[in-house]
Amino acid sequence: MKYAILIYSPEEGAPDPAISAEYMALSERAVGGAQLQPTTTATTVRVENGETLTTDGPFVETKEALGGFYLIDVPNLDDALEFATKVPAARLGGAVEVRPLVER
Repeated sequence: MKYAILIYSPEEGAPDPAISAEYMALSERAVGGAQLQPTTTATTVRVENGETLTTDGPFVETKEALGGFYLIDVPNLDDALEFATKVPAARLGGAVEVRPLVER
């Protein structure tokens, strides 16, 4: 089963090289994923009454921002949760959301 591992953490400066190495090691076990640029680079799009509206940045102010994600393919939720425990953000003040993908 495929899962998205969504990584939420405070947006701060460059991470410690040892932490970056942990993220890189996890990426070798994933089938996909990416680190995202800061929320200041985001554009939010909405369509209201057929009119496209765009605003700079994310819609809500939040302490933690979606900073990246992994896509993993593991046999079950327990294995996905085990993967999530290895994500540095989970122990460094952030949060990791594990969400199954809809597979068709």
